[in-house]
Amino acid sequence: MKTDILILGGGLVGLTLALALNKAGISTIVVDPLDPATQLDTGFDGRVSAIASAPWNMFQAIGLAEALRPHACPIRRIEVRDGLQKDCLDFTPESDNPGEQAAVGMMLENRVLREVLHAAAAGAEHQVLRSNTKATDVVRDESGVTATLSDGTQVQARLLVAAEGRGSPTREAAGLTMARWSYNHTAIVTALTHTVPHNNVAHEIFYPAGPFALLPMNPGTRSALVWTVDTKDAAGVLALNETAFAAEVGKRSGGLLGDFTVAAPRSSYPLSFQHAATVTALRLVLVGDAAHGVHPIAGQGVNLGFRDVATLVEVLVEGARLGLDFGDAQLLARYQRWRSLDTLMVAGATDTLTWLYGVPGRGARSIRRFGMRAIQRITPLKNRLMAEARGESGALPKLLMGELV
Repeated sequence: MKTDILILGGGLVGLTLALALNKAGISTIVVDPLDPATQLDTGFDGRVSAIASAPWNMFQAIGLAEALRPHACPIRRIEVRDGLQKDCLDFTPESDNPGEQAAVGMMLENRVLREVLHAAAAGAEHQVLRSNTKATDVVRDESGVTATLSDGTQVQARLLVAAEGRGSPTREAAGLTMARWSYNHTAIVTALTHTVPHNNVAHEIFYPAGPFALLPMNPGTRSALVWTVDTKDAAGVLALNETAFAAEVGKRSGGLLGDFTVAAPRSSYPLSFQHAATVTALRLVLVGDAAHGVHPIAGQGVNLGFRDVATLVEVLVEGARLGLDFGDAQLLARYQRWRSLDTLMVAGATDTLTWLYGVPGRGARSIRRFGMRAIQRITPLKNRLMAEARGESGALPKLLMGELV
């Protein structure tokens, strides 16, 4: 089989990349070891994604937003608190259209995202999705990429994209080193119903052990929870019965959303930092968590991956118009330059916030709260932070502005 781009990994980032390339007429084969029957199970597992407004623009441009919109809950406002302080730092974006309320982003169940991506992939003209399959041997050289799949199929491509997640074997085989460390934190994830409507407001409350986030979902009395705890305490929190767990959530949220009831299974995952200084090699590009993994403190993880997608698509499409090979070193160098500063800035910012809000003591708390009050009053700084949260800062690829390349 021949294709322009071979993508290893069919998660949210890998499939979005394939569909965006398909829109530009570039062919892809996506190889994914996971079983779609498991990924598309109708039960809600509590995992959600906050899609920032710029990546949402990309979904609109490539034709996915219409199917996602009925399931998406707009985030109209973010309120940030240091502990249960009364005052908050709030982010409420202004709309460019009079009478329209802007959104910071859209909350979606990961299951819904996967369903829409798989449905779109099934009808894509220039894309082939090979599930329950993995690459058993990959050769990259000056002439191209040749991969042998676990079902015996041989694939020839011009470029290999690793979208396999944090433990990317392709990245490791290529010798692309990572800066990495553990936060000794665990994120506990679930969904809850509550007696007070959320009114499309996301709440992020910082405690020394890490952020406690309640993210609005449809309908208006349901929210997703991302609760960061010290890893040594995670087993005890997960062992609480549903009544005790809901009561603890209510206590830590300070009554912002009334009384809670657990509405989904609880799951957990360890939190760590990783960042690849180099995200390209000979006919190879890293995207998503294969290139960078950050703390969920600012909700930027999957959005960084979508920004990788938009950038790579623009680089490849413009290169093709110039008659360049998709694996041309000039194109890969452009992708490296374009993404390196953005990912480093976001990774550094999330790591700094994790450290800053983890410092215990009255003095540290006073300094943090002084800083939050200052940001609330300094409009240009606040607007800059809002642009970062929406993914609208820096040199944006066209897809993030809602335009096809």
